[in-house]
Amino acid sequence: MDAPVVRLPKAAQTAGMLFARRRFLMSLRERHGKAFVLDVPPFGRTLVVSDPAALKQLFTASPEVVGTPQPNLGRVLGAGSIFGLDGEPHRLRRKLLVPPFHGRRMHAYAGLIEEEFAREAATWPLGREFATLAPFMRITLNVILRAVFGADGEELRELREKLPIFVTYGSRLTVLPVTDRGIGPWNPWRKFREYRAIYDRIVQILIDRARADEHLDERDDILAMLLQSRYEDGAPMSDAHIKDELLTLLAAGHETTATTLAWAVERLSRHPAALHALVDDLDRGGTDLLQATILEIQRTRPVVINTARRVIGDGLRIGEVDVPRGWTVLAGIDLVHTDESVFAHPRRFDPTRFVGEKPATYAWIPFGGGTRRCVGAAFANLEMTVVLRALLRDFELRTTYAPGERWHSRGVAYAPAKGGLAVVHRRTQPRGTSTGEQMEVTA
Repeated sequence: MDAPVVRLPKAAQTAGMLFARRRFLMSLRERHGKAFVLDVPPFGRTLVVSDPAALKQLFTASPEVVGTPQPNLGRVLGAGSIFGLDGEPHRLRRKLLVPPFHGRRMHAYAGLIEEEFAREAATWPLGREFATLAPFMRITLNVILRAVFGADGEELRELREKLPIFVTYGSRLTVLPVTDRGIGPWNPWRKFREYRAIYDRIVQILIDRARADEHLDERDDILAMLLQSRYEDGAPMSDAHIKDELLTLLAAGHETTATTLAWAVERLSRHPAALHALVDDLDRGGTDLLQATILEIQRTRPVVINTARRVIGDGLRIGEVDVPRGWTVLAGIDLVHTDESVFAHPRRFDPTRFVGEKPATYAWIPFGGGTRRCVGAAFANLEMTVVLRALLRDFELRTTYAPGERWHSRGVAYAPAKGGLAVVHRRTQPRGTSTGEQMEVTA
């Protein structure tokens, strides 16, 4: 084993990963380089890598050699979620989930996103500081609820109320080294199962109603598509698995995007030159600088800082390291994004680095990579594009000399500690094309 082994006591490693993961991994990278070995629950022996060549080897490894880590997000999202599947079942499921997030459907979603932004932005206080994370959460939650279920109704209103609590609770549970099998009164998973039962009841009503709809084949919402989808052998997806996948889309489809938008406000308000250049470009109908800005926000403030694979077969070689079966390989998203040998001046917020130049596939990885790359990446980019364009078209974002907001762990995701504070004023004569008139989507 050529990768250096971290010699800290196991308890110290566990505490570092649990309470200060980002700073802990950064310090280990500075000390040991781009590959090192940890021993932490729940993964056990873990190789941490952040070199683009090593990341390519990991993300392109055969599904027979690497799979989803154990335990994984399937504990929260359900064993039938794409996060809980490996090998051929994962491939077949992913094939069913890709169509809703590509092609003409993406452009149909743009108007929906614009509507939800306008509805929420109408409530913003003008000239007074407010945290943007909660408003962005409401926008992205309403968008994904409408995209998944179509028309509104009592059940969607209940989901709108219950889901944020459920998702936040589950997100925090995923990083705790606590078994989900306990049934005692003090086991936090007991409360989670109560939340999940409420979700299952509501969504089963929606599934039954949709299945009984004689116009189901005319609907374009994601639930209708999943009910009509078929595996290669002609079998439908079970209701239990549909509920798991819908929870995956609802949870992963709103929190991470909203958090990135809050980071966008936090970054742009502290970089007036970048903000003013972006507004000027958007007023002239430009698109390239907005896409470059989104790429740079995700590089400098990735919401999820790690993704992992478990070695389930023989023959995985990462760099000079032969990784044994049963080990976990942790890809350092934040580590590669801040590597000065990969990005010049990596601590600098500079959207122009991506104007006319897309980032290298295995150097810019906020959505992960390989066959397990986020299936909703294009949808997330569309949401960020529409919301940021509309925000800067309709509002003036006041800049600030305040220090950057700290990274705050919400469980799986890292958010601005103060919620992405902003002060906005209505633009008196907003210029430029509307969001729906000019749209470019990148994955």
